[in-house]
Amino acid sequence: MLADVRRGTWRPPPPDPVVDEPRSQTFHEFSSAWVERRREEVEPRTIEYLKWALSSHLLPRFAGTLLSAITVERVDEYREAKLRERTLSHNSINTTIQVLAQVLDQAQEYGHIDANPARGKRRRLKSSKPRRTWLELDEVRALLDAAGEHRALLATMTLAGLRVGEAVALRWSDTDLARGRISVRKAKTDAGHRVVDLSPDLLDELKLHRAASRSQAAEDLVFTTSRGTPRDRHNVRSRILAGAIERANVTRGKSGLPPLTEGVTNHTLRRTFASLLYEAGASPAYVMSQMGHTSSALALEVYARKMQRSRDTGARMDALIRGAEWAPMGTNGAVPADLLIDKATETAS
Repeated sequence: MLADVRRGTWRPPPPDPVVDEPRSQTFHEFSSAWVERRREEVEPRTIEYLKWALSSHLLPRFAGTLLSAITVERVDEYREAKLRERTLSHNSINTTIQVLAQVLDQAQEYGHIDANPARGKRRRLKSSKPRRTWLELDEVRALLDAAGEHRALLATMTLAGLRVGEAVALRWSDTDLARGRISVRKAKTDAGHRVVDLSPDLLDELKLHRAASRSQAAEDLVFTTSRGTPRDRHNVRSRILAGAIERANVTRGKSGLPPLTEGVTNHTLRRTFASLLYEAGASPAYVMSQMGHTSSALALEVYARKMQRSRDTGARMDALIRGAEWAPMGTNGAVPADLLIDKATETAS
């Protein structure tokens, strides 16, 4: 090098290339890639749910925001804005914040942010336990009578406990009308893949529906639109179920009956199925298998509430007390057990 300097031929080496700092991605860019990465890991229904949370709620607020600019304060501002809109329940708002936290979890793992501002109990709203409803027997009849051309669909959701996604994906090859069974193959969980026993009434409904349907081939969908296209699961509640509820309430009002249970949803019909099974004497284990549950929480909750409502404790207590008054003279108040049971049953009924 010194010799080159003396000869005048030395030249300084070129400077090291400047490495640009990686540009921070926007929330829209990163969340879109995040959803695509998850597409191979989860069920299509989960992807649909994630897109709902992102497209309808999170992206309108954070789309152009850099990941590094999403702070705890910005998350709290989003939460307060959703409260002012009054379009989502506290539980639903918390659900969207949970999705935000999941996206930012991976952003933190990739080194885009130092901490996740959407994590922590203080980012969530206080929420109450959701009110779980189901229909009583007379309400089931009223709903199905008002269902019109959609009677078979609502009957399948009510009398077989199918989730709305399972119902709209059902094909005739999944039904065994000879043996009275439905095989649920399009389910959100492994436990959801199950065989459901059909009641005689539901079996008749499906036979009549197939006879009147233009789609009768084995691989045809059981429930389609009038054009033969697949049904949208969201329209089942917003149009089909809502319309049947409205018509049923009009009919019940003319007869002097109260309207259907408030807040009827697709899940209400599924819980109604569990309630009807218990009414027929089924065990919680059988109900779990028919509904496709691995956890006994919902089955036992419906069971406990159903039994509590069915039990007329006061009437039975009065019957037992009256039983002492019916004792024959000279028996010291003793009443034969069979007579006491008969009287108690008679009074309670």
